[in-house]
Amino acid sequence: MTQRWIEAAARDAVPEDDVIGLLLDGRDIALYGVEGEVFATDNVCTHGNARLCDGFLEGHEIECPLHQGRFDVRSGEAKCAPLTDNVRTYPVRIEGGKVFVDLG
Repeated sequence: MTQRWIEAAARDAVPEDDVIGLLLDGRDIALYGVEGEVFATDNVCTHGNARLCDGFLEGHEIECPLHQGRFDVRSGEAKCAPLTDNVRTYPVRIEGGKVFVDLG
């Protein structure tokens, strides 16, 4: 698969222990600041069309604001009911104080 790195945000725009949502090349993406790293997933829950950026981030897990299902932001793994499908993740790199996401 071809890599397609897109500048997403300034690194300091992604708060530690929090999540932000943004439109990136027409896609709704969530960026998470966890333990000094940044992770990226689709911003829409796979169970109920809720935006994950409106959820609660605890450690590496984002809780959907609609039905309280949780995803691991590192792998996209659905961690509990009512979720049955994982959320898509994207590779992230930090360069020059900016966050880049591979939408490849």
